[in-house]
Amino acid sequence: MEETPMDELRRALKYRAWHRGTREADMMIGGFFDRYNETWGEHELALFAALLTETDVDIMAWAIGTQEVPERYQGPMMEAMQQLDFIEIRR
Repeated sequence: MEETPMDELRRALKYRAWHRGTREADMMIGGFFDRYNETWGEHELALFAALLTETDVDIMAWAIGTQEVPERYQGPMMEAMQQLDFIEIRR
């Protein structure tokens, strides 16, 4: 089966989401991608790609509510990220 440009984009975003530099950022950003990416269209994928250009410290602060979310990222995607219910914690 031939890979579509959208498949290639998702694969690249998954890699970038899971290779952030710290385990915590990988779990938060990568876990978020894994949970929601299949429901995203082009707009959401582009928004997530833009989000990945931000620093992990900022993304995590927006998700846990210690910094105000910039207007460009406010909306359903960030609201879903702020739920933090997608992070799997191994015990």
